[in-house]
Amino acid sequence: MDPSSRPSDPALWERLRAICDELPLTTSKLSHGELAWSVGTKSKARQFATTWDHHHDDRNAVLFAAPPGAQDQLVAAAPDTYFRPPYVGVKGWVGMYLDRGPVDWDVLELHLSDAHALLAPR
Repeated sequence: MDPSSRPSDPALWERLRAICDELPLTTSKLSHGELAWSVGTKSKARQFATTWDHHHDDRNAVLFAAPPGAQDQLVAAAPDTYFRPPYVGVKGWVGMYLDRGPVDWDVLELHLSDAHALLAPR
């Protein structure tokens, strides 16, 4: 499902897409029905973020790679904003709800930039 076709505000998904698409060496594609962003060349691209609508339950979030320890810190500090996502949470990824009040776009942009840098080729 194209994230912009979800029942939530399409502008939200467009803004998220604009942030990720501006990062160097970034490509996007649908993965498991969600829009996902990867960094690197085609043969060595590594996914750093994805939209998330868990089993299409109308909860909208973004998942992103994070350095060791960040997941625990973020979830403990702001459990209404951050969560440990299924499947990729065991790898340290963090989920950030986008449907619980205003999104702090500056903070989200920093998270996405950090995730991108974490997985970018060296």
